[in-house]
Amino acid sequence: LPQDIRNTVGNIPMEWYQDFPHVGYDLDGKRIYKPLRSKDELDLFLEKMENPEYWRTVQDRQTGADVRLSEEQLELVQRLQRGQFGDTNFDPYEPSVDFFSHEVRIHPVTNRPADKRSFIPSLVEKEKVSKLVHAIKMGWIQPWKPKENVPIFYDLWAREDPNSILGRHKMHVPAPKIPLPGHEESYNPPPEFLLSPEEKLAWEQQDPAERRLSFLPQKFRSLRAVPAYSRFIQERFERCLDLYLCPRQRKMRVNVDPEDLIPKLPRPRDLQPFPTTQALVYRGHSSLVRTLSVSPSGQWLVSGSDDGSVRFWEVSSARCLRAIPVGSVVKSVAWNPNPAVCLVAVAVDEQVLLVNPGLGDRLLVAATDQLLDSWEAPEEERIQPVRWIPAGPEERGKGIRLRVEHGKPVTQVTWHGKGDYWASVVRNPGSRQVLIHQSSRRWSQDPFRKSPGMIQCVQFHPLRPYFLVASQRSVRIYNLLRQELAKKLQSNCQWISSMAVHPAGDNVICGSYDSKLAWFDLDLSTRPYRLLRHHRRALRSVAFHRRYPLFASGSDDGTVIVCHGMVYSDLLQNPLLVPLKVLKGHAPALDLGVLDVAFHPHQPWLFSAGADGTLRLYT
Repeated sequence: LPQDIRNTVGNIPMEWYQDFPHVGYDLDGKRIYKPLRSKDELDLFLEKMENPEYWRTVQDRQTGADVRLSEEQLELVQRLQRGQFGDTNFDPYEPSVDFFSHEVRIHPVTNRPADKRSFIPSLVEKEKVSKLVHAIKMGWIQPWKPKENVPIFYDLWAREDPNSILGRHKMHVPAPKIPLPGHEESYNPPPEFLLSPEEKLAWEQQDPAERRLSFLPQKFRSLRAVPAYSRFIQERFERCLDLYLCPRQRKMRVNVDPEDLIPKLPRPRDLQPFPTTQALVYRGHSSLVRTLSVSPSGQWLVSGSDDGSVRFWEVSSARCLRAIPVGSVVKSVAWNPNPAVCLVAVAVDEQVLLVNPGLGDRLLVAATDQLLDSWEAPEEERIQPVRWIPAGPEERGKGIRLRVEHGKPVTQVTWHGKGDYWASVVRNPGSRQVLIHQSSRRWSQDPFRKSPGMIQCVQFHPLRPYFLVASQRSVRIYNLLRQELAKKLQSNCQWISSMAVHPAGDNVICGSYDSKLAWFDLDLSTRPYRLLRHHRRALRSVAFHRRYPLFASGSDDGTVIVCHGMVYSDLLQNPLLVPLKVLKGHAPALDLGVLDVAFHPHQPWLFSAGADGTLRLYT
């Protein structure tokens, strides 16, 4: 009986029905639907364990149904697995029938008549042979001769002409020939070539490498009287050493116009405005001025010096309006960037003073005092890393409103853009080094569980909730909201001294004590986009302008270099960095030059603080 195959689709790939609910059609043309397979791996495993017929059940590809194999089918599968024939009755070793027997029969096995081509010469072969004969006659085909095994000797120096190319050395240059003998080598030289006794003595005292001649010219009666040359073998050996050891190479010269190697940069006059000349000098400090800061209105300037005073200046007239003695070296000053608050942070020794300078709008000054005095102490005392101490009546008269005691020397203060939070850096290696404070709540905290190395300076990001921490060799960017490290920038510098963030927030510059300025493009890489080596001495300070595409660096060589740093809104275009002007004016003192630089908030003006005790304004 023929096997009952219900699916009538024929011998086709069953993958065609993969996305359909049916697998084909039966003899009546009705769809054969796939059986519902809702079993997961666990159900299949349980069925495998519990069903004793599981091992002999297979799935029919054509109908999708499970089929249990019969005993005959199992035996057929096992025979095929063992490499035997499927048919049990087939005998692979039965004796073969000898069709062509050794006995001579009277009838031939085949009685086909012979072909005509078997007894007529071939025209095709005749044509081929005639072509070969013609090629041999013309000499195109040479008869093969066996090679003679005779050793071939050749002259080593025969191919030493300048045009020959030795096999391995494509750049081979032939050795220079020995100069031909001159009149000095003659056995009977003219008298002017013979040396006088003084010249002979000088020749003998000379070092052999410095002698013009390696021998003394001599006069002989005849050629027969000339003795053997004593240095002959030595000179031959030196010549062989020259040939063998002196490298000779043909240098490829590329004719390049040096102008083509210099990048095409725009002319500085096309990139105006930028500061070019020294306009004002602010004199009054008796020692080096370490730090300066400009008010957000651009009307006032504050400076801190090693003479133990903080001075407030009017920018336009260079007049000193106030001088507050603080009794020790001022490491850092920072004017609050919020125009609605009149407050300056001053880092002195182990404390930070919050000073209200009392300059400008009286309403603004009163509102700032009211903001600081509106604080109410919480009911339960909170443990803080610093102590907030309100100023006494004498200090209030100077303008000091709050003292924040840190317990270790404070090296830097910097404000957040909103003007309420500020950060301080403490020189305390291996322990707490960075603190973030909130003035309105008088609350301080240590943001880091462990110290990320020796911290040089910190900055708040101008737009996003990021905090940038510069250690000795790298800059870490922390996300303050998520409280995690977002990025780590490798500076390729030995020791970072200062850092500034571009107002758009995507670029950072770092100055270093090994006289490099590294520009980082945060979207591009964690390595510097450009390393500028314009200064000859250590960089002390770097700054960006808030509104113009300018950045500046101050160095111990007493100069300030202003550069054009254009950042494009098109992300595919790299920043354009062009050095514009070297501003001179500060006289280096105590091996220090320019200690701090800052731009005016609105105008393309630059302030610098120097070791000569002056501040200078460049416009």
